[in-house]
Amino acid sequence: MATLPNPLPHLAADPTGSTLGLALPAGRLIDATDDGPWHEPLLWHADAPSAPGDWAAHQDAYRAAGLVPVVIEVGGGQGGPQDWELMPADTSYPGDHDPEEILTGFWEEYAAEDDDWPGLAPATVGTDAEQADLLAAHLADSFLSPGSSFKEPRLALVPARRSADVPAAIGWSGPANYESDTARLCAVLRSWEDRFGLRVLALTFNQLVLSVAAPPTTLAEAEAIAAEHFAFCPDNITQGAHTTLRAYAEHELLAKQTWSFWWD
Repeated sequence: MATLPNPLPHLAADPTGSTLGLALPAGRLIDATDDGPWHEPLLWHADAPSAPGDWAAHQDAYRAAGLVPVVIEVGGGQGGPQDWELMPADTSYPGDHDPEEILTGFWEEYAAEDDDWPGLAPATVGTDAEQADLLAAHLADSFLSPGSSFKEPRLALVPARRSADVPAAIGWSGPANYESDTARLCAVLRSWEDRFGLRVLALTFNQLVLSVAAPPTTLAEAEAIAAEHFAFCPDNITQGAHTTLRAYAEHELLAKQTWSFWWD
């Protein structure tokens, strides 16, 4: 795999990113990891809240610069990304992993002994990459606006090949108690990106929020995806409000355009 060029170092001398075709507000570069400063910035985030529509207005410019937008929480109990114990040194490449093998392994470890892995859910239909990007930009406004569930949301930019790779690109350690190599989970996100129009919408210290442009429209479709969610993040079901796959599918997945995961 060829190394992806990281445009973020340019922002040290050019904070607005004009040489990259950007017009960034005041912000900061984050290189702090669990092992000390990384050799290059892992992400940039704005210092102040963004205005509604900022993600959508600049999305093409971000893409052209090799950057992927994501909303991050900088005011939670665990602080901002400089305090998240990022672990890029322990993170592999998502493309090196097979998503079904990963989900099968988790299922066999955490599901009931007599429950066989049902296999990957079929892809839903009715979306394309442009629609997925537009939905993510629209939903981002709800996180970036005052009164959102985030205390201090900020727009961040990450050098990544695709949205599904964002957690791995920064060495996010939110699921560390479940899976120490976030790239393995990002391999699953890539599969969901292809099958359901997923985009990584927001990150906190241990929460991942996704936009879903092609969610399941029938309970059968939702139940098939619920099995993948259980394998991906058992806490969503075992510590959630809906403790059976059917109930989880009906209340959390059916026609829902956001999926959220939290690891204890």
